[in-house]
Order: sequence, then C-alpha cells, then structure tokens
Amino acid sequence: MKRSELPGRHSLFWKLALLLVAFCLLMIWLSWSWGRYMEERNQFLSDEARGTLSRYAAQAEQAWQHGGRHGVDDWLQSMELREASWVGVIGGNLQSLSSEPLNEAEVQHLTFLRGLDWPIHKKGRPWLRVPFPHEPAAGILVIELPERFVPGKYRVFWRVITNGVIPGLFTLLLCVGLYRLLVVPLNNLREQANAWRADQLNVRLSSGMTQRPDELGELARAFDSMSERLQTTVALQQQLLRDLSHELRTPLSRLRVASEGEQGLPQLRERIGREVDGMQRLVEDTLQLAWLDTDRTPLPNEAIQIQALWEMLTDNACYESGWPSLQLQCSVDASCWVRGHLNTLAQALENILRNAIRHSPEGGIVRLAGRRDGAYWHLWLEDQGGGVAEADLQRIFSPFIRLDGSRPGDGGFGLGLSIARNAVQRQGGSLWAENAGAGLRLNLRLLADDGVASSDAFASRHAPTMELGSAQVV
Repeated sequence: MKRSELPGRHSLFWKLALLLVAFCLLMIWLSWSWGRYMEERNQFLSDEARGTLSRYAAQAEQAWQHGGRHGVDDWLQSMELREASWVGVIGGNLQSLSSEPLNEAEVQHLTFLRGLDWPIHKKGRPWLRVPFPHEPAAGILVIELPERFVPGKYRVFWRVITNGVIPGLFTLLLCVGLYRLLVVPLNNLREQANAWRADQLNVRLSSGMTQRPDELGELARAFDSMSERLQTTVALQQQLLRDLSHELRTPLSRLRVASEGEQGLPQLRERIGREVDGMQRLVEDTLQLAWLDTDRTPLPNEAIQIQALWEMLTDNACYESGWPSLQLQCSVDASCWVRGHLNTLAQALENILRNAIRHSPEGGIVRLAGRRDGAYWHLWLEDQGGGVAEADLQRIFSPFIRLDGSRPGDGGFGLGLSIARNAVQRQGGSLWAENAGAGLRLNLRLLADDGVASSDAFASRHAPTMELGSAQVV
C-alpha cells in the first residue's frame, strides 16, 4: 500500500484543522469557565447576600454582648421590619438566646442548616447559619434565606443563553470563517468562469487569490493560466484567420489576372499549378501551426540521434537548394541522443535549416553544433546571413513575419520558425534566437537520452519515412 503523504505546510488542510481546533478549544473554555460562573450565579449566594447576612450576624452578636436576651429581643423585633423571614439567634447548646424559646419545628430546622458558602440546590428558601464574626462559639445567627437573596431566579434563562445562544453565536462565527476561507474564493472562481462564458477572456482573479499559498491559490493560478491560455489561443486563431485571408489575396489576385490575360494555355496551367501549390502549402502550414498551438495531447517519444537526423535532412536540403554538402556542416558528436517525437522534431529542424539557407549568402556556411547541458542537449544552428535587429529576435517566431520584405510565397510565408518553436515546445524543449558572429544563431534545448543505439539502425529505420518540404514528415 502506498503511504499517504502529509499535506504541505501551506495546505488548506492545516487552516481548516486550526480553525476547527480553535473552535473546539473555545467551546471547551466556554463550557468550563462560563459554566462555572453561571453555576456560582445560580447555586451560590451572591457577594451582596453574603455581606448582608454577615452584617446581620455582627449586629446580633453586638446586641447579645450589650443587652443580653433583651438586646437580642429588641434586635429581632427590628429584623421583623427589615426581612420577611424567620430569624433566630442560637447559642452553642442550640438554645435560643432570646427570651422566646424554639418550638419543635424550629428545632428540626436547626439540623439542616447551610453555611454561606454552600451551594443552594433545594427549591424554596433554605435556613442558613451565620456564626458571630468575633466569638463564633458564643452563638450563631439562623435565618431563613430572604426571597431577594435566593439564587437561580433566572436559571432557565441563563441555561438557554449558556447552552443555546452562546454556542450558536460561536458556531455562526465558525461558519463565517469557513465561508471566508472556502466559499468566497469559490465564488471568485465561479465569477471568472461566468466571465469566460460571456467571452470575457481578459478577466483575471485578484492578486489576493492568486498569491494564496494553499490549494485554492494553486487553483486560482491554474484558472488564470487557463484564462490566459484561452485568450492567447483565441487571439492566435483570429490572427491566423486574418493573416491567412490576407496572404490568400495575393495568389488569388494573380490567378484572376492570369485568367483574364492573353497568355496561352500551357502558361496558364503552369501559373495556376504554381499558385495552387503555394496556397496549399500556406493552408497546410497555417493549419499545422494552429494544431501545434492548441493540441496538448502528449506526443510519443523515442531516442533520436541528432547526427543521423542531420544527415538525412541535409541530403534533401542539398537537393532542393543546390548547395554542396560542404556548406552544411555538423560538429555534433555521435553521442548526442535526445528524447522526442521524430516527425515533429525533424520538421522543426528542417524549418530552421531551410530558414538558414534562405537567408545565407551564396557560398555561405550553415553549421550545427552543440554540447551536453545536464539533463539536456543544447544545440545551435548558425548561418552567415547578417543576423537581425535585437528588437526582432522575438518577432521572427510570430506567424507571417517576414523581415526581408519578400513577397508571400517567394521567400516563405513566415510560418516556418513559428511551427518550429511550437514543435520544440511540445516536446518539452525550447527554441530562441540570438545574433552571433556574422549571422543568426538559433538555439535548441532538448531533453537528453542516454540510451545506446546504432546510427545506422536509426537511419535505416527512419530514412524512408521523411521527405523535405512536406507539411508533415510521416
């Protein structure tokens, strides 16, 4: 069984876990501290009640010390006016210190007296004992708890608050936290998806969303990348359609002029054939560029020896251009093997080679060289065509860009390098240009392959399948 990996340090899992743990700890604290506080409020006498009863005990002690039984009687009479409760002053032998003795019911109450610090669980008004503050052995005050001091009057109300309202508020805060953590980002993603549905492909998520380090941030960055990709693809398709329609106007105009001219039938057929061939190559190259840019299906790859591939391409290039093979040089070692799709890589290298030949002077040299760079092979192809302006080093990879100002079809349609870059990128490589020496250097970075194979076997296996100048090498 494959061991499951823990989420990353910035994972959304830890945020949710922290939020839930904080909520549980908060509820435990609420249950302990607030519950204890409410228990004291509902089961124990308040500080005001304790202070008042202790003061009564001090007054009773003072009345006994200064007036004896008559003083206690006078104080008890004053208490009848203050409290609507039974009040008595009892000595150490459980006998009344007033002149009026205790009856049997009152004596029974003396066996169930409660202290001021005891919890009040029983319903009703319990009898309390309050010792004299200075001489506790001399006597105690016994009083039926006054109604105004009975705790727990709002017990049901506070239970509802403690067990219902407050947990509900904290749960609401938890829901607000979860909403801000999960629902708000999802709403932003939904708004962007709705914008796509309304063809607003330029809408992007806020930086607060894309800079999040968790899974939602990754999803937001993926959404923005997909939105940018869609916008680029749609813009490219529209640009290709505009450029294609523009490029087709010239051969169509020449065909119209030829059809309305006075030239003979053989010349007309030759002109029509030449223009149709050019339009066919234009359409095929445009469709292939669109396919390379939009199709993301992984290409099958195999080990390819660059030296053998170069030999096959230069054989056809020499036949097509009339250049001698000495002008197409290769210093790449036979150990240069790369991983890639043969047809796609062959066409990319073919387009680069054709571009170099087209822009090199008569008798110029086109050279392929390379070196191993870690897990990649860095290859470069140099011509002697004078290079291009620094500002145009990126533009030459755009579709239908012809810096030499040649007419459509005469010097190519400006699609070769665009197709080459897309083909290389589809295989996990990269293609870029720079000025070097007397011409332009096109650099390729391709994934290296360390497998062992025979160049002769490679050539015999693939040579019959490639044809220079085709829209696709099959």
